[in-house]
Amino acid sequence: MSLAESIHSNPSPPVEAGAGNVLVVDDTPANLSVLFDLLDDAGFQVLVAQDGLSALQKVEYAPPDLILLDVMMPGIDGFETCRRLKANPETQDIPVLFITALSEAEYKVRGFELGAVDYITKPFQKEEVIARVKTHIKLSRLTQTLEDQVAHRTQALSQSLDDLHQMQVQLVQSEKMSSLGQLVAGVAHEINNPINFIHGNLSHVKNYVQDVLDFVELYQTHYSEPVADIQAAAEEIDLEFLQEDLAKIIDSMQLGTDRICQIVLSLRNFSRVDQSEFKPVDIHEGISSTLMILQHRLKASPEYPEIKVIKDYGELPLVECYPGPLNQVFMNILANAIDALDEWNTRRTPAEIKANPSQLTIRTSVLDNQWIQIAIADNGLGMPEAVRQQIFQPFFTTKPIGKGTGMGLSISHQIIVEKHGGKLECCSQSGQGTEFLIQIPLR
Repeated sequence: MSLAESIHSNPSPPVEAGAGNVLVVDDTPANLSVLFDLLDDAGFQVLVAQDGLSALQKVEYAPPDLILLDVMMPGIDGFETCRRLKANPETQDIPVLFITALSEAEYKVRGFELGAVDYITKPFQKEEVIARVKTHIKLSRLTQTLEDQVAHRTQALSQSLDDLHQMQVQLVQSEKMSSLGQLVAGVAHEINNPINFIHGNLSHVKNYVQDVLDFVELYQTHYSEPVADIQAAAEEIDLEFLQEDLAKIIDSMQLGTDRICQIVLSLRNFSRVDQSEFKPVDIHEGISSTLMILQHRLKASPEYPEIKVIKDYGELPLVECYPGPLNQVFMNILANAIDALDEWNTRRTPAEIKANPSQLTIRTSVLDNQWIQIAIADNGLGMPEAVRQQIFQPFFTTKPIGKGTGMGLSISHQIIVEKHGGKLECCSQSGQGTEFLIQIPLR
């Protein structure tokens, strides 16, 4: 009987549930017929191929659960066919059982080295063929099930670790903001009371001093030639200079207390410990408060040159947001920009710094009447793409140990994206500076 007659004259009975698909590869029609009938009667879905190339093609569009592969075939033999199957990631896990009449150990060893799982020898024993096929399909399925379970549990563990990591970030952020807010608010409160006393009384002191100076001037007008003791005392204290300088000192003290009051207000605005709910906020006020706190780092010092701040503000309406956390984002981004500019300046000569001074540019605008955008850019070193892609990951930092936790930008991303439903992006190239774009909805 021909192969075709064998296949069509023996219609397959209903396939047992889960029996599996088997591809039989043999160049001998009689062997194909025998194996086809055996496997078909056992409830397997059977495909056949008469050479290695056609077997490889069939596997591409109809991957079986198991392959029975003859060793000795024209063209590419069973060993080469097996090698190609195992080299293909799509087919490498399909179990291969070699069919052979060869009994030498070296052939069996070679087959196992190529990835075969077993041998079936000719002439065929029905019970042995069915038992081996069933066993290896079952083993393959168990292996796949275990791999799926491992993959699933690995994914679940990875997700759990990510969730734990995120919880740690949130906890650190919450504790950090709470501690920072309480500290800043406490310092502002402690400074506020005495400075208000001084500031409130300075105007009276100024008036009193002016009255005294006017009296002294009136005395000098009517007694232009005082006695010797008074004349000596006036020269000793340099009365003329004192009269000119005392008013100036009072004015400078008033300017100083004005400045301290502004700093205290900035500290209170920055901490906002009593304003944790959504509320309409002046974004420019938050930026100004942050810049005030960082003012000492923007001024020129023996170690670093001045960093110029350029404000390009648009007309912004009040924005509904969490003011305290948003100010923390401004602090993190601006402090990082200052760090980058300071590092850049350590690598430049005074002439290079003079030719291209350090600067920060802050731009604000409204987008589509729905979003506001705050762009904070520096003209420093910039960063390579590999670094830029990781800057929002928790604990990633390029700073030396002890100078950075790697949490600032990760926390900032969480505040903008998760807390405000906004966007935080970074644009940077090596040697061309860095720009952070913050976008949050108006409401």
